[in-house]
Amino acid sequence: MTSEIAYTIEHAPAYASLILRVNANQAVLVESSAMAAMDSCLQMKSKVRGGLLKGIGRMLGGESLFMSEFTAEGRSGELYISPGIPGDIQHYRITPSRALMVQSGGFVACSSTIEIDSKFQGFKGFFSGESLFLLRVTGEGDLWFSSYGAIIEIPVAGEYIVDTAYIVAFEETLDYNVEMIGGLSFRSLKTGIFGGEGLVCRFRGEGRLWVQSRSLYSLLNFLNPFRPVKSN
Repeated sequence: MTSEIAYTIEHAPAYASLILRVNANQAVLVESSAMAAMDSCLQMKSKVRGGLLKGIGRMLGGESLFMSEFTAEGRSGELYISPGIPGDIQHYRITPSRALMVQSGGFVACSSTIEIDSKFQGFKGFFSGESLFLLRVTGEGDLWFSSYGAIIEIPVAGEYIVDTAYIVAFEETLDYNVEMIGGLSFRSLKTGIFGGEGLVCRFRGEGRLWVQSRSLYSLLNFLNPFRPVKSN
């Protein structure tokens, strides 16, 4: 679906950056500290969007308490946005009938008409080893979210299984459950321990799902043996 805010995504999928062309007197919301460069006509304000409680909810979802609002005063201008983690950026058009669930820390930018809240995952989050909160994006307007690695879009009609570490976003029309791959059995536990596979998300319904081509947790595990350790 087309975007109301003109944009370009450059250097994808490894080091994607987002360029927004903001019309005169138009405002956009950007994740705190993600602005890389901008035209001088753009004015920035930091605010707690939706009040303190919603701001705290976004913090629990892996985002900053404050969001940056950029307004083009008098004329249009370009805004360059760079997420903190190297990877891809995806655009999604939010409508009143289509909400989106986004991974913790995945928000990049959106229209000023968008609402971003956190949604508690309950025991799904405990068992997945991921954040206990997802971001729930509603309203009407444009949204951009990011990943570690390239973003792959998967249309789901029925059931689909994804490793919990690779989920980026999914439409709210999809239901999901976190489970051990193969079910709870000795064979499944052996597969998880020795095969490197364990908890997965089983999606059901009809909608779109976005996954990332790399896992940040796998990178951290790879780097862990090389970190400096203080000797006694």
